[in-house]
Amino acid sequence: MSDLSFDKRMTVDDIVGRIKDGMTIGMGGWATRRKPMALARAIARSDLKDLTLVAPYGGPEIGILAASGKLKKLVFAFASMDQIPIEPHFKNARQAGLSVLELDEGMAHWMLRCAAMKLPFLPTRVGIGTSIIEQPGFATVKSPFEDGEELVAVPPLKLDIALIHVHRSDEKGNVLVLSPDPFFDELLARAADEVYATAEKIVSTAELDMRANARFNLFERSVLTGVAEAPFGAHPTSAQPDYEIDMKHLKTYVASAETPEAWEAYRQQFVAVDADAYLAAVGGADAVLASPRPVY
Repeated sequence: MSDLSFDKRMTVDDIVGRIKDGMTIGMGGWATRRKPMALARAIARSDLKDLTLVAPYGGPEIGILAASGKLKKLVFAFASMDQIPIEPHFKNARQAGLSVLELDEGMAHWMLRCAAMKLPFLPTRVGIGTSIIEQPGFATVKSPFEDGEELVAVPPLKLDIALIHVHRSDEKGNVLVLSPDPFFDELLARAADEVYATAEKIVSTAELDMRANARFNLFERSVLTGVAEAPFGAHPTSAQPDYEIDMKHLKTYVASAETPEAWEAYRQQFVAVDADAYLAAVGGADAVLASPRPVY
């Protein structure tokens, strides 16, 4: 690989090779939108173990890693696939005793922002009167001002590595997210020691047209450690406007949670294969591009 300060291009397997057993990794996207699924499948194929996964808006990346035995702990606000209310492999893992830290979405936001800002804690009202703050790691703090209000002190949610999926990148690490769903990806990146992205396309800097598209740029390029080109790398979640959610495949995925045999059959066909074989198994590029826009 070239000097990362000038050329940050890598492969998906290169990125997975940077992850070590026991690390805390964050994965971006929302439920069924712009999830780094090519990376999730590559981690599932690897020998990695004992990972702590931070997935505030969790989706099938949680399920695939849980079903593959990669997770020691999950930190999440929800685990859903939108039209499918509960991620089925997450449900199976949780019922089997997977260790979790369950957060309110606002608390997850504040904890990531705390880590991004390199602060020891941030005060919030979120969690007051709930059992969330009875979990280890939370405390209360009194306002030093005249109001004297007692607030929850949330700790930083620090990550070893953040993994996100973007629409476009250049070799220098300038990225664009073209869909209206950036959510926590910027905070995940700023809360992490290293940040890796998969991109639908790696293009020239000129093609990014940053003057016109600056609003789609999540962070400055110095934040990104490496980027791999991975066409359809969010499938079966969406990377709208490039392609929509593949509900047909998500239903196949849901069925794989019914029995261990069903999961093994799914794993062999869709996980234990390279990117080309995966794309062929889901019907090819034309089938992915033909997925209709979902109705919510």
